[in-house]
Amino acid sequence: MTVQRFIRPASTHGVVSTPSPHGMRDIRTSEVGGVIWDREPLASFQTWIGGLRPSRLPKARVILRPAAIRDAVTAACDNAGTPDGPERRRLIDDVAALAHIFSDVMDARWMRLRVDVVTGNACRRFHVDRITARLVCTYRGTGTQYGVSETGDEDPQTIHTVATGSPLVMRGTLWPTRPDQGLRHRSPPIEGTGETRLVLVLDPVADPADEAESDIVH
Repeated sequence: MTVQRFIRPASTHGVVSTPSPHGMRDIRTSEVGGVIWDREPLASFQTWIGGLRPSRLPKARVILRPAAIRDAVTAACDNAGTPDGPERRRLIDDVAALAHIFSDVMDARWMRLRVDVVTGNACRRFHVDRITARLVCTYRGTGTQYGVSETGDEDPQTIHTVATGSPLVMRGTLWPTRPDQGLRHRSPPIEGTGETRLVLVLDPVADPADEAESDIVH
């Protein structure tokens, strides 16, 4: 099995790369199963977030309106004791901006927000989520891995790893018009490495009363 780390393909089996947040709307294109917003995180931000103790990283799991996500992430930072300053504000602003962009792409009135601190093998099996679509962005640590399973029942032979700080939007099994292209993804296996990941997950929600929270981490 070949593992290609931090690959930014123009197009890989239905996964496309875009230099602009506007390109995330390509997830609505029929032949596209995933979109990566290819962006470089600021070195100062990565130094800051990489230097925080895991206990100081924010955690959140809640369903709310997109406009309320900034306050929710701010509260999560307060609860974790994430030190205040320009880099913390950058993190909060970025999560709020991604929620706004993704809610616009999906025309979602509600969103499920998850901010997870991951230190082990959260979900190392390749899979497709039972949702319409999902946005994942890894702010610290190794990004989500993806590839194509030729039969749908076996692991991909070539594994791509999304760059840290680059948002990935993926279709799920509930996308109304998507054929199964064999695209699968997983949380990178980091058990025993000492690595700590900080992962943002956003899901569009049609009706909060009908939603059950997913515990899968990416």
